[in-house]
Amino acid sequence: MPRKSVSELIPRGPNDAAVRVGSRTVSLTNLNKVFWPDLKITKGDLLRYYASVADVLVPHLRSRAMVMKRYPNGAYQPFFFMKRAPEVRPEWIEVCRIHHSSGNVIEFPMVQDLASLLWVVNLGCIDLNQWYARCDDVDRPDYLHFDLDPVPGATFPGVIESALAVREALDALRMPSFVKTTGSRGMHIYVPIVRGPTQKQVWTFAKALGMSIAGQHPKLMTAVYAKAKRPRGHVLVDYNQNAWGRTLASIYSVRPTRHASVSTPLTWREVEQGVRIEDFRIDNVPARVRKLGDLWKGLLAARPRVKLEKYL
Repeated sequence: MPRKSVSELIPRGPNDAAVRVGSRTVSLTNLNKVFWPDLKITKGDLLRYYASVADVLVPHLRSRAMVMKRYPNGAYQPFFFMKRAPEVRPEWIEVCRIHHSSGNVIEFPMVQDLASLLWVVNLGCIDLNQWYARCDDVDRPDYLHFDLDPVPGATFPGVIESALAVREALDALRMPSFVKTTGSRGMHIYVPIVRGPTQKQVWTFAKALGMSIAGQHPKLMTAVYAKAKRPRGHVLVDYNQNAWGRTLASIYSVRPTRHASVSTPLTWREVEQGVRIEDFRIDNVPARVRKLGDLWKGLLAARPRVKLEKYL
């Protein structure tokens, strides 16, 4: 662990340890367990990666419910989703209580600092999936987004072309946009908005704009949500991920891919010049962050943010 963020590392056997993060102690287990066999990347390596990018990652997660996607046996083995924070947890893990239409009230954990980040990742979470709205009002998000997902037969250059088409449409509406790789197959484009519209209203706007953009590029993109009806070789403009309760892999999330790729923020100039998903990995993103800082810090800024009401 980086010494600047962890004050003390306490061995607890050949595979386990505890780290002191400020006044808190985080137990870490199975550190030598191999999560990427072909790359020889261990769970300990994954924890070290997240510790190294915590300064730019945590602000994007703070005060948002976290859906845990757990890979207990590594990147290529089965995973499961877990919403409810484990009953046995440190007392300093903060939770977000969310009422669901079923009547259930679920306490999600929140990543508020480095200690809680390491605690969540230690559960076997390779990528991180936070809610779009903050916990003080889970019905009103502060950004909207488009998930550009290649349909079978589509290429990543097609995803890049689609991303530039989405940017052009957002520019025409004078909406700032932030782009990143998904770390898996596609790209995410986010727009900061002033909190006010409900998640359903945000979804409605994203659907209308996504369908309009796809309609303007019928040979390249599709907004057809029914998987069986999507035209082969197109890029899906997935607006439906804006629905209440959905999540996407967060900024700087490692993904369970063959390259241990990372969902990485880009400049639009980099997109124009061309990139590849595998250009951004667990082994090189920390150096990129040290050099460039957080290219998405504007997503957290108070201004400029879009007042979406005038478009509804």
